[in-house]
Amino acid sequence: MSDIKINMSIFKEDAVAWLSKLESGSVDLVITDPPYESLEKYRKIGTTTRLKNSKSSSNAWFPIFSNDRFEELLTEIYRVLKTNSHFYLFCDQETMFIVKPIAEKVGFKFWKPIVWDKVNIGMGYHYRSRYEFILFFEKGKRKLNDLSIPDVLECKRIFRGYPTEKPVSLIEVLVNQSSEEGELVIDPFFGSGSTLLAATGNNRVTYGCDISESAHKYLMDRVS
Repeated sequence: MSDIKINMSIFKEDAVAWLSKLESGSVDLVITDPPYESLEKYRKIGTTTRLKNSKSSSNAWFPIFSNDRFEELLTEIYRVLKTNSHFYLFCDQETMFIVKPIAEKVGFKFWKPIVWDKVNIGMGYHYRSRYEFILFFEKGKRKLNDLSIPDVLECKRIFRGYPTEKPVSLIEVLVNQSSEEGELVIDPFFGSGSTLLAATGNNRVTYGCDISESAHKYLMDRVS
């Protein structure tokens, strides 16, 4: 563990192993973007250039988290969350259909997929994508802080950043909707560190874990 700024602590190990060490019912909010298995498909065919294996990019940024591990991951997330709390998971349309039934099986209530409108069109072949899903789950019952926020969040994608990097301003919407100042927000796959920065910048306590050395280096560069 290392403290890189007030109220932010980061860890480097497998996400499920790390979660298993946290106390049950100790976390107020989870926001995460796991490197889901369908990313491997995009990486192989080169539709996501920063993920493919080439001279200009590397597929060694992060290891893929396989679909068959989602049940153990979601079980641990449910355990560490307090009753009456929220959980957000970024994913594509393929992974959504895998995650939703598993999350419901372990105890979560699924509210809806929030749509992140990236404004700019992405690469691809069939109706090129400009959106991503944020699955919105609940443990117990917790009211959102602002009921006027729509289920489509428009925010420009990040170019030339960490692969799959999310805008801090986008994550801030989720942080401010589902937590209060001083509460604990965690991200078991922190990647570029956007969740940690969004939470810390809004006076939350944050823990983050990522097994990738690239993620740790990228976050350290951002905060320094």
